[in-house]
Amino acid sequence: MRFKDNVAIVTGAASGIGRISARDYAAEGASVVLVDVNADAVEAAAEAIRKAGGEACAIPTDIRSYEAVEQAAARTVERYGRIDILANIAGGNPHRVCKCPGGFEEMPLEAIDWGIEVNFSGPIYFCRAVLPTMIEQKSGVIINLGSVGGVVGGASAVVYGAAKSGMIGLTKSLALAGGPHGVRACCVSPGPVMTRDAMAEIKTPLGRAAEPEDVTKLILYLSSEDAKMISGSNHLIDGARACGGYT
Repeated sequence: MRFKDNVAIVTGAASGIGRISARDYAAEGASVVLVDVNADAVEAAAEAIRKAGGEACAIPTDIRSYEAVEQAAARTVERYGRIDILANIAGGNPHRVCKCPGGFEEMPLEAIDWGIEVNFSGPIYFCRAVLPTMIEQKSGVIINLGSVGGVVGGASAVVYGAAKSGMIGLTKSLALAGGPHGVRACCVSPGPVMTRDAMAEIKTPLGRAAEPEDVTKLILYLSSEDAKMISGSNHLIDGARACGGYT
């Protein structure tokens, strides 16, 4: 019960790493606010937590809108009185999500905008929305989900790699801004994760993609008091893919 009496906001909580993170925060005692643009799926995820005996609520939110993000943060404080953890998990490769399989030079501007807004602007918005509460509390943890693509780059994911690289810089700057107020920030950068079958085709020196739980265990560790002196750092969990030899 590492998160007893804590309140956690998890974005991208309707599926994948976000949903598992929300489930596991709740299993260890946190009250969890699940945020996602998919209203039906995020409510179903929250209901599953409640049925398992946890405390959770869903707030459907388009993180591309600062007004919507600010309302989600305000509703969290209104309901639970505090915000101890923000896990910025929402994101995705715009080539896949926006169905534009060509190269960067062929991407429509709408897909570029989606990639930056969801993978970078939205997390910045949420950090801005929760930081005043954390500063007032003199405590808080922000976990930003990066990617190995933000460390090594990728010709097939220019916008995604740029946004995820920005998450590393955001984390460093938040650690400096929040440190005097007891607020930590960490970035978790996975390689391929088996949230989709196609990820199994992406190679790593360890010979496999990560299971989602491999990543969520690291997210929860960095959120906990066990990591109370870890802040401002990027944590690769990529099976050594960033060490080279893969493109």
